[in-house]
Amino acid sequence: MFEITPANARAWSRLGSRGVFGQAVLSIGDKYPDLMVLTADLGNSSGLDRFKATYPDKFLNIGISEQNLVGVAAGLAKEGYNVFATSFAPFISMRACEHIRMNLGYMETNVKAVAIGSGIVMAFLGNSHYGLEDAAVMRSIPNLTVVCPADCAEIVKTVYAAAEFKGPMYIRLTGGPNNPVVYSEEYEFTIGKAIRLRAGSDVTIFASGTMVYESLEAAKVLETEGISTAVINMHTLKPLDTAAIDEALKTSKAIVTVEEHSVIGGLGSAVAEYTSKLKNRPPQLTLGLPDSFIAAADYRFMLDRHGLIGPKIAVSASSFIANA
Repeated sequence: MFEITPANARAWSRLGSRGVFGQAVLSIGDKYPDLMVLTADLGNSSGLDRFKATYPDKFLNIGISEQNLVGVAAGLAKEGYNVFATSFAPFISMRACEHIRMNLGYMETNVKAVAIGSGIVMAFLGNSHYGLEDAAVMRSIPNLTVVCPADCAEIVKTVYAAAEFKGPMYIRLTGGPNNPVVYSEEYEFTIGKAIRLRAGSDVTIFASGTMVYESLEAAKVLETEGISTAVINMHTLKPLDTAAIDEALKTSKAIVTVEEHSVIGGLGSAVAEYTSKLKNRPPQLTLGLPDSFIAAADYRFMLDRHGLIGPKIAVSASSFIANA
């Protein structure tokens, strides 16, 4: 089993989200005799080469047939297996949506659907490969837990927690090679429990996935402007940690949500759905990708263009607070 150390964190960062996912699954192969890992012709892309070579009896390539992937995964789960099934975010969340709804959500099977390349990290492959809407779709399915790790170390934590978790889960992997480091030492990770990374009294930023690091960078900029900023890693989008939101609302003059996902239906919507029921709630700014298809370009360039890097998040938050 892996331990988070500064050296591991740096190595995982260079390797990226998919490679680290493969390493994490490989590390639990001996611990779970009932483990099965499936892919829709994306073993290499999912970082599963070594797992396939080491545990050939625990690996199945279903081919380019995501609906069948989910069906086979659910069938194996019904036979008592602990199943991870991987494909690119739009394919596993939307091409196989009905199958996830019925075979995972409705039947509550022990399958972890792992979406690689969520957000816009697929860059020049374009909108066919972007995961712009996947959290919104998956969050709407009853009984489905939705997790979006902040960095590569948290991907390891998520894989370990998911292997112990009983029930259907959607794991949303964002970022690519040289993924920025949020965690460089051991910490407690619990599905459904948000993590406060920075204290602040003026504004609270709730973030998920790659945007956790960018939000921490934004908080540094805001601090120079005299704006005390808390940052909370909301790695679990469903079930939402409403206690963490309640705590933030006690002092924050405004709240900001940041995600590498459409501004419709993701983390921002989840927080707003909860706070809309409350009296005297502070205003909320929802930052994310626009409600449109996005011109393909370099990954970092697109994040910058859409205001999803630390300094631009700070500008948006500062302007919002000034006019709130």
